[in-house]
Amino acid sequence: MRDYVAWHDDYEQPGSRLHLRLLVVQDLLADVLDRAAPGPVRFVSICAGQGHDVLTVARRHRRGGDLTGRLVELDPTNVSAARASIATAGLGAIEVVEADAGSSDAYVGATSNALVLACGIFGNITDADIERTITFLPALCAPGAHVVWTRYPRGDILERIRAWLARAGFEPYASVVSEELGFGVGAARFLGEPAPLEPGVRVFDFVR
Repeated sequence: MRDYVAWHDDYEQPGSRLHLRLLVVQDLLADVLDRAAPGPVRFVSICAGQGHDVLTVARRHRRGGDLTGRLVELDPTNVSAARASIATAGLGAIEVVEADAGSSDAYVGATSNALVLACGIFGNITDADIERTITFLPALCAPGAHVVWTRYPRGDILERIRAWLARAGFEPYASVVSEELGFGVGAARFLGEPAPLEPGVRVFDFVR
């Protein structure tokens, strides 16, 4: 299994693939906040790692304090790092849950979100699990929710992801792809009807 603590080191290297991808994700998250109605903006982050994407935006954006929600992360070192960042920044409306993000149980009490982050996942699971995860997303979304996702380009996988999103009730509206650096970032708006969250469902497994 990849070392998902050391994985974060590249985020701190300016110009690296992960650093540039992170900047794109942060820009999309900031845009969601810019467009959001006044009041709390509820979110959930799947496989959140140390939360560099959403926590950085929460610290720097004029409406960062409106972000309220859950980071789901299994690795205890990453969980501790995210909790420390939250405490330092005084972001009391954000919690970190140490849990398996591939199980629907991790999202009990964290549904009806205006923003769902699925970053750093799709490149680590099978194509069948990508489709299954996208099918699961309506259980996490409020009407009109935004989903931000990442996947490095390979063959027609980005086109298939957009097609699966459309089939699940999402309208893709942003796509930033760098073939040279090997990353893709997308965003979609949920136009469908939210689905009930069914506990005990296996959504995805990381490929070893």
